[in-house]
Amino acid sequence: MSHYYATIPQSGRKTTPTARGHKTTGLATIAASYKGAIRVELRHVDGKDLFTVNRIPWQGVGECQVIAEGEL
Repeated sequence: MSHYYATIPQSGRKTTPTARGHKTTGLATIAASYKGAIRVELRHVDGKDLFTVNRIPWQGVGECQVIAEGEL
């Protein structure tokens, strides 16, 4: 059974895409534009569900920066 679940509720698609992740694999997603991207990652460490939100380059544009991290 999946431990993590993600959706893309707003996009150009007619259906809502989904993704699943497990405690062992975690779950990550990237949303991007021509000016950079945001990566959100969920992971399971020592019985806790942790998240990290990073600003990352996309196609050579943008900067690396941790925006937020913590426990869900």
